[in-house]
Formats: sequence, C-alpha cells, structure tokens
Amino acid sequence: MSNNKDNTSDPISEFNNEVKERINSYKDNNELVTAAENFNICSISSMYSYNFEWFGRPIIQYPQDVVAMQELIWRIKPDLIIETGIAHGGSIIFNASMLALLDYCDAVENKTVIDPLKPNRKILGVDIDIRAHNKDAINQHPMSSRIEMIEGSSIDNGIVEQVKSIAGEFKKIMVFLDSNHTHSHVLAELEAYAGLVSQGSYCVVFDTIIENLPEDTYSDRPWGIGDNPMSAVNSFLSTHKEFEIDNEISNKLLISVAPSGYLKRVM
Repeated sequence: MSNNKDNTSDPISEFNNEVKERINSYKDNNELVTAAENFNICSISSMYSYNFEWFGRPIIQYPQDVVAMQELIWRIKPDLIIETGIAHGGSIIFNASMLALLDYCDAVENKTVIDPLKPNRKILGVDIDIRAHNKDAINQHPMSSRIEMIEGSSIDNGIVEQVKSIAGEFKKIMVFLDSNHTHSHVLAELEAYAGLVSQGSYCVVFDTIIENLPEDTYSDRPWGIGDNPMSAVNSFLSTHKEFEIDNEISNKLLISVAPSGYLKRVM
C-alpha cells in the first residue's frame, strides 16, 4: 500500500520547519536559557574563547559563533568580507577559508579551473596594531592570497576611505566588527561600514554580550554595562531602519558573544 504522505512530502522542508519550531521553543525553555546564560558568564571569566584555533591560528571566538558565521557565509556567498580586529589572525583565516570554499564550489558548478593565487573573493582586515609575529604568520599562511590587511584605527577617516575604495570593486559584502568594544567606537564603525553591506547580507557586531555580564567583568577595560557594542547597536538601529536584528540566530545559538549582534540589511 502506498503512503500518500511519503509521496507528497518534502523531507528537506519538513526538517527545516522542525528546526525553526525547535529554535522558537527555546525562549520558553527556562532551564536551557538559564544554563546557557550561566555558561556564558562562567566561560567568559575563564577566557574559554582563547582555547581554539582555525587552520593553525588562534581564533578567539566561540565555536557556536564560528558555526553561525559559516552558515551566513554559505547563505550570502559574499565577494568581500570586511573585518575590524585581527588579533592573532584566526578569524581572518577562517573567513578566507570560507571564501576559498565558495570559489571551489563555484568552479565545480561551472566546470571551471580556479587559480588559488588569483582568488575571486577577498577578506579585508583592519586593526590598529597588527603585531609583527601575527602579520608574518598570516602572510605565510596558505590562505594569504585572498587576505589584505590595513593597519590603523578602523574609524580613522583615511582608513575608512581606503576600505570604501576597495569595497567599491565588490557586489556582495559582509561586515564583521570585533575591535575596540566601547559604545562610541562601535557606533562609529557601524556608521562607517554598515552602509557597505549589501541588501540581504549581514553586519555582525561581536561582544554585545558585555551588556549582560556582571559589572566587574571588564574592570580593566574602557567598556562595560551601558558602554559597549550592544548599546551601540541599539543607538544605530534607532536611526537605521534598513537593518534589523536576526533574532533567530541568537535564539538558536544561546551560547554566543554576539547576542542580538547579527544585523541583517533588509532594505
């Protein structure tokens, strides 16, 4: 006997719907939400994010956020990723490797040959202080052919103009902000770079979690509750209706340094 449901159903759509329903249910799962909040607080004070590498370089990100970025990069398929904050280079290497995979997939689909030394996609990193040993490690990495770095303050007018000039050569652009975490700095970055994000793409603002942490978590830093990436996001969104928070990502991750920091350009 045939099963009409099996003959007419779309298992991929069914699975995706199940995922959405499950994610939506998390907001009412107090035990899960509380456990995630407790882990976020305890793990940040224990410098948990400093324990991971990507392709041999310290990435200083939570694995959950790394997976989320991978999902977004695959969905958007950007030509250019702009990233502020380079540190040890793991994140910029991660982004470069994702772009390399996109180029590879394009080549397979189009039955073309790719030259790894002449990539179609690019990652542009900006940092006020790129330490010599980190710069050398990045430049010597196999992913270096698709990486360009600019040293200087990400909100300096000259640096902003350099970035905009390079961005003008690309169509699909994502922006990741992860440098100085004060309100004024992040807001200035958003004003400078969010406008480069293509419609349907994302500007991801990291360390919005600072707003949710105990007051003394960053006693040695110039940021804290009320003065951090989350407060900057709130200020930015109040005057930029072309962006909105993708709450589904935050609800799905639960463990993340960027709650409400995944901003989608909707117009």
